[in-house]
Amino acid sequence: MQLHVRPIDLHLANPWKIASSQGSSTHTVVIFELTDPDGTQGMGEAAPASTYNETARGVMQFCRGLDASRLSFDDVPAAMAWLESLPGIPSAARCGLNIALVDGAAKRAGQPICDLLKLGFRENAHVTSFSIGIDTPEIVRQKVSAAADYPVLKLKVGDSRDQENFAALRSVAPAKPVRVDANEGWRTREEALRALELLARDGHVQFVEQPMPRDTNRKDLLWLKKRSPLPLYADEACHNVGDIPHCAECYHGVNVKLVKTGGISMAYETLQAARQAGLKTMIGCMVETSLLISAAAHLAELADHLDIDGNLLITNDPFVGVTAKRGILSFADAPANTGLRVGPRREEHG
Repeated sequence: MQLHVRPIDLHLANPWKIASSQGSSTHTVVIFELTDPDGTQGMGEAAPASTYNETARGVMQFCRGLDASRLSFDDVPAAMAWLESLPGIPSAARCGLNIALVDGAAKRAGQPICDLLKLGFRENAHVTSFSIGIDTPEIVRQKVSAAADYPVLKLKVGDSRDQENFAALRSVAPAKPVRVDANEGWRTREEALRALELLARDGHVQFVEQPMPRDTNRKDLLWLKKRSPLPLYADEACHNVGDIPHCAECYHGVNVKLVKTGGISMAYETLQAARQAGLKTMIGCMVETSLLISAAAHLAELADHLDIDGNLLITNDPFVGVTAKRGILSFADAPANTGLRVGPRREEHG
């Protein structure tokens, strides 16, 4: 087995700012290519986040010292067990490698990943929200207008202009369903509760993600959950299956991202565990290409909600896979029928 990794700078259509990070116009991801001696190729993607102290450089450095001969499309669990035994493996690197392994395994089986996992994928049944980052009220209005075709919005908050930005959104989309993501932006339980009560008055807010820092003590989280007028979803506080018992106690739902869990296999386990614990489930994303977004889409049947729009926020996506016209996910025009169902974007010439 041979491994090739390469970084790609993704250019955002608009500078991206959330409560836990500064604004940025680019985001670097790492593309993985695993090639078996018989020519089967599996592809993956790592979208490291500074929130978790991971970088593209760190992922690349880890992969340079990796013995890819220990990996196999024929026994993904064994390959992952070996990877887990390695010290200091970044979660983002684990994600890219796992997706490449599962992609190759599904291609070997002649199936798309969703069928390999016995989930299937229903066309015209899954809707992703479209995210609006923190900005000035005027820019928020412009972003919401540009997102008119998307039936559900997600507004990032945790800024001094939260109320103004929410009002700006509503001036353009008065009754559209909205999800709110605080990204750990409210520092105390009282501040969080005041914000939640204001949002609840709107009547069209579905839920709120990560209202307080991930390391908030259990007592304060339980206090807030008991009083919150809106469902609370863990994001930064939910990395993998090991976090589900805590999340089931302190939140109403979880946002599962492949880059946090470490790939498709672990996201599958985390979503299943969350459902068994009675939690609502959402699949989320970072700023990503269509390769990683498509990987997440193969798990759509395990989610109550989807927020996999990272590829819609960039201008130089090098891949095509799942589409999201009017927010509705579809593989109908995917360039392949097996594995991730992803292919390179072809240059259009006039």
